[in-house]
Parts: sequence; C-alpha cells; structure tokens
Amino acid sequence: MTPAHLFIAATAAAASLALGACGASTSGGSGGPDEPETEGITLYSGRIAGAIGGAIDSYEAQADRDVQVRFADTADLAATLVEEGDASPADAFFAQEPGAIGVVAREGLLARLPNDILERVPAAYRDPGGRWVGVTGRARILAFGNEVERSDLPPSPIELTEPRWEGRVGWGPATASLQQYVTALRLTFGDDATRDWLEGMVANDVQEYPNNVAIRDAIASGEIDVGLINHYYVAQAIAAEGPDYPVDVYFPPKGLGSLILLTSVGVLESSDRKEEAFDFVRSLVGDESQRYFTASSKEYPLARGIEPDPALEVPLRDIPSPRGDVTDVTELQATIEMMQDTGAL
Repeated sequence: MTPAHLFIAATAAAASLALGACGASTSGGSGGPDEPETEGITLYSGRIAGAIGGAIDSYEAQADRDVQVRFADTADLAATLVEEGDASPADAFFAQEPGAIGVVAREGLLARLPNDILERVPAAYRDPGGRWVGVTGRARILAFGNEVERSDLPPSPIELTEPRWEGRVGWGPATASLQQYVTALRLTFGDDATRDWLEGMVANDVQEYPNNVAIRDAIASGEIDVGLINHYYVAQAIAAEGPDYPVDVYFPPKGLGSLILLTSVGVLESSDRKEEAFDFVRSLVGDESQRYFTASSKEYPLARGIEPDPALEVPLRDIPSPRGDVTDVTELQATIEMMQDTGAL
C-alpha cells in the first residue's frame, strides 16, 4: 500500500471521498446582485468556520478577493486531495492536525512555500521540505474538575493506570489528537511501553468519549474527574463561562505529559493561483491573524514575535516535542492497529 492508501484506510475516509461529501461554501463575498464577486482562491479547510472565519475575512478585506471555502474533516479532505491529484480545484489546504497534511505533502501535491513565509515560523513548527507551515499550536494536557486537587495529579499521564484513577478518567480514542499523542508515545518510549500504557488504561476502566468537548463537559458535570484533551477547549469555556467554570488545565511535567499539535497550511502544486494562495498563507502567519487565533481560540501562536494568551501557564518553548515524525502516515497506521489490538479503539 502507498502512504496515501494507508492514510485512507487508517482514517476510514473512503466513504467521504466524493466531492459531494461536503458542500463548498463561500466565506465573505459581495453583498448586492449588481456587485460581481471578485474571484479568488479555493481553500479546503479542516478547521470549522468559527475557528478560521475571522482570519479569512481579514484576508478577503485586505486582498479584495473572495475565498471559496470547503469545510470538512481534515482526514477526509486530505484523502480527497490525494484522489483528485492534479485535477483538484483546491489552491490551499488548512489542516487541523499534522498527519493529514503530511500525507498530502508526501504525495508531492504541495508546492514549496516562499522563504519569507517559512522564516516567520521556527523550524520546529514547519515542514523540513518547506511544503507546509504551522499556524497555531494546541497542547495536550490533563483537564480536571473541582473534586481533584492539582497537587494530587500525576506528573505524567502514564500514571493514570494506577488503581486510584480507576473509572475516573476520560479519553477520545477515535480523535486524531489522541491518536497523535499515542504515536508520539510510541516514537519517544517505544512500542512495548506504549502498548503497556494502553492496556493499563483499558484495564483501569478509562471512559470513552467521541471528542474533546464531550470529555470537557463530562468533567464539568462531575461524570469523570480527569480527561486527556487539548488545552484550548477549557480556555474557550472559561472565556465564555467565566473564571468559575468548573474545569481547569494541568500540564504534566514528565513523561511527554504535554505535547504540541499543529494546525498547518500548504499550497497545492497544481494551483493556477499560487501567488494568491501564498499571499493567503502569509496572512495566516501574519501578526493580525496570529493575534486573532490567540484571542479567539486561545491557541499558541507560532509566528515569531507574537505572544500567547496570558492565561496559558506554560510557555511554548517548555512543551516537549516527540522523537520522530508524528506526520508519518505509516506511524499513524501502526498506532491505530496498536489501539485496536489493545481494545483502546
């Protein structure tokens, strides 16, 4: 199997490959019938409109062009791009997680970005080959509720297999973010140690949820005490509900307790509008968009010189990176197989 086919098999995306799987939608655009739309790039976005819409609006206003956006699951869009190949109508691809854009890059479908774009972001947060660049970072953390003292939390998620956590912990095994975290554990500590942890979590009656929001809400309601999620889900809830929101975040200091997962963007090699697409990418790593992402979604900005939200207690530089390449689709496939074998998925 090629990496692309492994990716499609791993994400079970085949049923969504047709163009009709997600309708194209337009962000921005002209108002009246007498004012023609200004044609612009087509973006495939694995981020929802609420997370990226403000940055798109800003670019449209500055460039005086519309962005035609097709929203869908990142894995489905990556699989679609592989199937479409050079015939794809997409000019740019915004990925919610690194594995998806990694396989698109490895299929030779992404153009090398100009140096001025790449230099906006430290090397650790962009493709070594220059085909994609990180836009924001989400940290994997432990979220916890009011019944748990911060001092009682373990220094590493590895210790959540201890008997005192039985039935009290939630995770989302079907989510790309947890699968990437497990991949990072495999690359850092090896398959045997990671398998032991997965088996221990299952034996300790870890509670399964469909996504990070469901885990957060289960903590808030007292259904569970601790959950493995991305930091910004709690930050967003606190921003909306106030400082008394009953869920807090904890960055475990040991054993790859935390990890940065990237959102990222690339430009299609087949695009007839590369220069416009490059300008769009420039806007995403520009100061205005980076501050927008920081303020609206409480994610870590990746462009140089942009400060994160003050509520983020751990600086980006202090969050470890795993060994190896978490964007390698063969590693993702191995992770999914291990999770299935251990009963975690």
